Amino acid sequence: MKLPELKIGSLTARIPLIQGGMSIRVSTSSLAVPVAECGGIGTIGGSAIPVDELQEDIRRAKSQTSGIIAVNIMYAMREFYELVMGSIEAGVDMIITGAGFSRDIFKIGHKFNVPIVSIVSSPSFAKLAEKLGAAAIVVEAAEAGGHLGTQTKLRDLFPSVRKVISKVPLIAAGGITNGFEMAELMDKYGADGIQIASRFVLSKECSVSQKFKEVFLGAEKDDIVLVSSPVGLPGRAIKTPFVEKMIRGEDVSAKECKYQCLKKCSYKYCINDRLMMSHGGNVEDGLVFSGANTFKMKEILSVREIFNRFVQEAESVYREKK
Repeated sequence: MKLPELKIGSLTARIPLIQGGMSIRVSTSSLAVPVAECGGIGTIGGSAIPVDELQEDIRRAKSQTSGIIAVNIMYAMREFYELVMGSIEAGVDMIITGAGFSRDIFKIGHKFNVPIVSIVSSPSFAKLAEKLGAAAIVVEAAEAGGHLGTQTKLRDLFPSVRKVISKVPLIAAGGITNGFEMAELMDKYGADGIQIASRFVLSKECSVSQKFKEVFLGAEKDDIVLVSSPVGLPGRAIKTPFVEKMIRGEDVSAKECKYQCLKKCSYKYCINDRLMMSHGGNVEDGLVFSGANTFKMKEILSVREIFNRFVQEAESVYREKK
């Protein structure tokens, strides 16, 4: 059966799939545009990059597609509000935010008629986000990549949030690798759509280095581990020599802070530097965030091929909610 559209505020995505916004410079307009062109919601990772660079990338994306372009901005960023306002000025369609919780963001979204989507990992924050005016809520569970707000798995967490949310779309996120799982979460668990990120790293359009993608391709289940992040949250990443040093307890602390990108930072290491190293191909010294099920992904496809597979698989088993 045909998948339903995903309506968030005044926006309608033909396919109920959000591409997760991965920072730093992992999901840029080069990835977000083809996602939007396929009928999903393409998301630019807007954290820890200069406001003018983010604005330029949003404008580039908006000039290349009539589809929906969102930006993901972590509340933990020191320049959170500057990045939000810069994104709105540049014409972004939607703002997705997590890694902390802002109350004021909903007032800003209402003022400028820009839907705000909250990423949460608990029923209590989901209820608060809906009450304050979130246009949709993403339930992100323990299987997700990057920074994690819970140790509870998606199929355990989602039902508890579904029970308390009824007015806005509820999106499932964390470890989803194929369309059969997409249909399962929509059929059995009542999700209005899904968000996936790691699968899009292994797309031809993702702008990370080939070596970054090879780390994804070569990862086995035991290679995907939890690491401590200077953001103050645990993160899920693939073992690299840098991560192995951390696991052994070696000193990997930053000698200086060049970016001042976080509101609060433990200075255990410079996450900006480490993410950019891997992005550029230095996977020995870099940090490679990934979802828990990345080990299941063994090929690089175009965004169109990824979409076609997800939709075909999901629609082959999807049954419309009554």
